Amino acid sequence: MLSMLAEHPLVCAFALILIDLVLWRFVGANHPNWKLLLRVVIFSLYSLLLFNEGLSPMEPPPWDDNVPMHLAATGLQIGWWLFGARVLTVLIGAAMMQRVGHTGRLLQDLLGAVIFLVAVIAALAYVLNLPVKGVLATSGALAIIVGLALQSTLSDVFSGIVLNTTKPYQLDDWIAIDGTEGRVIDIDWRATRLQTSQGSMIVIPNSLAAKAKITNFSRPSDMFGVSISLQVSPHVRPQIVIDALERAMQGCRILLSAPGPKVALKSSSAAGAEYEISGFVASMSEKRTVRNQLYDLAYRHLQASGVILLSSVEPTPVSELSRQRMLLDSSPLFSTLRQEEKETFSQNMTLQNFRAGETILAAQEVSDHLFIIESGVVSVTLNRHGTLIESGRMGPGEVIGEAGILSDSALPAEFSAKTPCTLYRIEKGYLKPCLEARHDINDAMKTLLDFRLHKAQALIDEVPVVVQRKGFLQWLLKRA
Repeated sequence: MLSMLAEHPLVCAFALILIDLVLWRFVGANHPNWKLLLRVVIFSLYSLLLFNEGLSPMEPPPWDDNVPMHLAATGLQIGWWLFGARVLTVLIGAAMMQRVGHTGRLLQDLLGAVIFLVAVIAALAYVLNLPVKGVLATSGALAIIVGLALQSTLSDVFSGIVLNTTKPYQLDDWIAIDGTEGRVIDIDWRATRLQTSQGSMIVIPNSLAAKAKITNFSRPSDMFGVSISLQVSPHVRPQIVIDALERAMQGCRILLSAPGPKVALKSSSAAGAEYEISGFVASMSEKRTVRNQLYDLAYRHLQASGVILLSSVEPTPVSELSRQRMLLDSSPLFSTLRQEEKETFSQNMTLQNFRAGETILAAQEVSDHLFIIESGVVSVTLNRHGTLIESGRMGPGEVIGEAGILSDSALPAEFSAKTPCTLYRIEKGYLKPCLEARHDINDAMKTLLDFRLHKAQALIDEVPVVVQRKGFLQWLLKRA
């Protein structure tokens, strides 16, 4: 092996270049440090072979009389400059990735281009012994021509440098650029790529992004704004609507309590009054769920207050129906009753009011009546390993106490009024024969009870997450 190196050093130099290309291609991306180490070692061996053979990259090859050897040595010397530029680019890229991550990739590419340009000019000057001043003058004129031809592309490049320096957004941020909303999946030298909520990809040139209005939904990282707007008749007293919408937003447990959600009257005209509920959630994925839930809660609480959402065709008010009848119509459990059955039910419903914080049904209490929530927000609390947790919130149309009616049992949850609540009470003595006669309502109530028992048991059995305390050293390392 050593004799081969001594007899054919130039062949070994070519072999080292091939070995470097093969190893860089086939060593997995999961071992970047090994790839970098192998490249540095191979470049060191390559340099050792050239200098040991008397081939200095700073001078032209010494074999002018031997054309094949002269061409081979020239190629190896030019290869040394390009090989060195590649190794230096990889080293700088690895250092930048550790410091600034993927956001510095554009700067890394531009720096690599500059390094290769310097290597090419050095190879022309030292190896080929060409007049560098003339080359630079020619390349300067050529650069002006190319720059004019690629003016828009260069604008994207320099805008990309500005975006990577100022960092208005980073990878995986949810942003909106002039109304185009999506998650940032890539930022390269020319454009920013967004993935929309529908899964499609949008490519926005960096020059447009640098001039556009950018909204970053991911900063601060633990708070994302969400809002809905509703229109009602301008003849309804605003305070009635605001009170109903405040109960609706209190019924949405996913909304953050700090900063708290708000209700505001945005505008009012002869065509209608527009109200807005705005708040914050902890993650971007919850925004759609919260919007849907807020619309449903707003509809139910407005209906409980006698307010109908504005539409092109106003519904005809049914003044002859009592509130009990309207509540039975909107209840998922009792909406299938015939009209005469609803009339009989409504005559056996007793109104009961609860103040905020008052217990409606205690945990493990067997209820001898069924409650239907007419208005307000009811909080459901469970005891998990000695700690009280709020497992849910209920609103108009939902029922409480079905366990006692169906099986003379109790739920492990406590139901209490989060806001002032109005409920209608139906006694078990009246309701039990009705359920035996109407199997569809009885089955629906059993399904509801099974769902609540399963959910309560899952929450009770869930192991609470223990938050590890972090000391000063962890805090310092995190910011290093």
